[in-house]
Amino acid sequence: MRGEGAAGSSDSSEASATVRVVNPQGLHARPISCFVKLSSRYSCRISVRGPGGEADGASVLSMMSLAASQGAELAITARGADAHEALAALVDLVTRGFDEA
Repeated sequence: MRGEGAAGSSDSSEASATVRVVNPQGLHARPISCFVKLSSRYSCRISVRGPGGEADGASVLSMMSLAASQGAELAITARGADAHEALAALVDLVTRGFDEA
């Protein structure tokens, strides 16, 4: 994880990190579903930048557009009151290979 930061009050917290996709199949339906499900537990807005552009971390269809295969870098940004907590959980999920690696 790199590039974590914060700005402003707790309502406008921002945290970001860059992680590498480690699971052999990359981002496909199951890991994307896990990511979106975990994202939905938090009130902050989550965006993800990958090889296919930028996606809404709360949308399966949007995340599918990232086209991230094994080894691809994902830049995850969380904005809102629970941004740091959400980012930590999502980084953990990705670095664990969505429990597929």
